[in-house]
Amino acid sequence: MPIPQSDRGRRIYDDDRRYVFHSWSAQAGLDPLVITDAEGVRVEDADGRSYLDFSSQLVYTNLGHRHPAVVEAIRRQAAELATIAPAHANEARSQAARLIIERAPASMEKVFFTNGGAEAVENAIRMARLYTGRYKVLSQYRSYHGSTAMAINTTGDHRRWANDYGTSGAVHFFGPFLYRSVFHARDEKEECERALAHLEQVIAFEGPQAFAAIVLETVPGTAGVMPPPAGYLRGVRELCDRYGIVLVLDEVMVGFGRTGTWFASEHYDVEPDLMTFAKGVNSGYVPLGGVLLNGPVAHFFDDRPYPGGMTYSGHPLACAAAVATIRTMAEEDVPRQAADLGRQVLGPGLAELAQRHPSIGEVRGLGAFWALDLVSDRETREPIAPYGGSSEAVTRTLAAGREAGLLLFNQYHRIHLAPPLTMSAEDAREGLRLLDGVLDVTDAYTTAARV
Repeated sequence: MPIPQSDRGRRIYDDDRRYVFHSWSAQAGLDPLVITDAEGVRVEDADGRSYLDFSSQLVYTNLGHRHPAVVEAIRRQAAELATIAPAHANEARSQAARLIIERAPASMEKVFFTNGGAEAVENAIRMARLYTGRYKVLSQYRSYHGSTAMAINTTGDHRRWANDYGTSGAVHFFGPFLYRSVFHARDEKEECERALAHLEQVIAFEGPQAFAAIVLETVPGTAGVMPPPAGYLRGVRELCDRYGIVLVLDEVMVGFGRTGTWFASEHYDVEPDLMTFAKGVNSGYVPLGGVLLNGPVAHFFDDRPYPGGMTYSGHPLACAAAVATIRTMAEEDVPRQAADLGRQVLGPGLAELAQRHPSIGEVRGLGAFWALDLVSDRETREPIAPYGGSSEAVTRTLAAGREAGLLLFNQYHRIHLAPPLTMSAEDAREGLRLLDGVLDVTDAYTTAARV
């Protein structure tokens, strides 16, 4: 990545490299892109170059950048009540809670606000443990739930390893994923049945009475955008009911329209006991997350104090941004826009790219939430980068994307496509056209290119 040429850009870059400690990174080799402006579906770097944001940053700018209704709501709230302790009621928080509950599964009754998704998962697990009087927690290997103490141990991917001391009570299992099935399944139905049988075996061998919660991303996101097969989440719900386990659905990434419905659980006709959210609730303009509680869990704390809280829980600026975001999404029917974008543009367009590019092993997703599983060989399904790492092929692919003016989300051997839900069909097709050229770089690393 070239160092910015403008004086402002160079100053920002130099200060970043000297003073900022970045997450998930070895610090010495970092070379960050300096972003100085953003609006709608595009961001601009310090030298004035524009990029089409096909990532929604970390999958949260659901209404795009600098949406006027959200910006104005934050400005008005700052002028009226910029901050207040969470013990006091305030209009922004009350309205945000009501608007969220009105769109959540029918069993949800209360909202506990946090500063983000990891804290939401952390508190959901705490609530489940207190409610059940149990300790252990089940979650999938292919998952990400946050970087706080319990959330990172619940996470299934390699980022857990350096933080896992085996004392958290987290137990992992394999979820359904037909393309890379560990169950040797031949179709989605068989994958679902075998994945549920595996989960029940894990519960049986670990001890059903030990588990407080099963924590699942409704649609695993960072782990690969893997919509579960029909019946799987209903089957997990039945196992939870059978063994007295709290079902926690993590909708931090997929909530608030991302998959074409307000919450992804609507696709699968399942209601959890607790549900976590963040990111898209206010398009990430001010940090906000939370836990939705159903009636039984919420009423458990009617006469016993809940031992948890945060200084900034339900912060007025964050909640005002949420109110504006949800109202805008409702008025403009943004979840439907996301569904149409996936059905009419992204799904067909990515399928067409897969026919031309041997580096695409599988396309999967829904709404404005898709992934390309990149392989070096379609027959063997060999990933183009190793688990937990990267490769020259991926590095060059991402560099080609930036050179073309396209920001992509990458994890291991996958490219994730998660544009703002408000992206026009025209801009989405432009993104796919740019991606088509980028994938020519990836194709050079396949066995097909060596034949």
